[in-house]
Amino acid sequence: MTIRYEINPPRVIQDGVLSHKQVKGLLGKVEKRIISASKYCNGIHLTDSVLGVPRISPITTGAIIRNNGVRLDITASLRVRDRNITALTQSVYDAVLLGLDGLLILKGDEPPAGPKDSKLIPSQVVKHFTKQGFGKNLDFFLSISAYPNFDKIQKKIDAEPTGFVTQVIQDPAQVHRIVDELKPHGFKIIPCVMIPSVKNANSAKMVGIDFAQYEEIVLDFIREIHKSARDILITSPNDSKAALKVLSQLKELKGK
Repeated sequence: MTIRYEINPPRVIQDGVLSHKQVKGLLGKVEKRIISASKYCNGIHLTDSVLGVPRISPITTGAIIRNNGVRLDITASLRVRDRNITALTQSVYDAVLLGLDGLLILKGDEPPAGPKDSKLIPSQVVKHFTKQGFGKNLDFFLSISAYPNFDKIQKKIDAEPTGFVTQVIQDPAQVHRIVDELKPHGFKIIPCVMIPSVKNANSAKMVGIDFAQYEEIVLDFIREIHKSARDILITSPNDSKAALKVLSQLKELKGK
């Protein structure tokens, strides 16, 4: 049973270069957040340039956290939109060598500058790396809709990833449906839940989530989803305090 917390690595300076001291300072802030979260969860997921905005590599961030002795399951997203297969291969090698546990291979949002589309398809990338034997050392995940058409995601199923990470869930029935369909075939299911808060309202609007459906019962909502999938990814893109509060409450309930 895993409760994961999603964290965005720090942004890099546009049209400039960060010094080693600046990078260390930014990562130090992220490390403090992860250490705080580690009291209440057993997994951390690091994003890869959300909305195409350049950030410090999630693999580099994960490696620093691992090397500092934080004992968590560490996964990271890896965008294919603006990387070629050579760059992706180097990132996968790095993830293995640096001790990460898994990678979520996804298309990624279009970046404001630079390459717009490598034409690589996440399911084909996962199939390529599992055939190369990387699946022995890393879990590979693909993203699916909160309410997928299972016929239309057959190529993702055929790629035989370790499992699937859902887009943001707003109804436990969405999770039950996915679990019933895919878990019997051996796939892990990691439902994603956004913490309801004023600071997260714009992010929720962007992905079509209505907090009103669960904000009054958020703990029961999360517990039901976690019970179904035995895994969950908590995201709170603009409100880390709200996320830590919910995570601490979940741990307290678990201890009773």
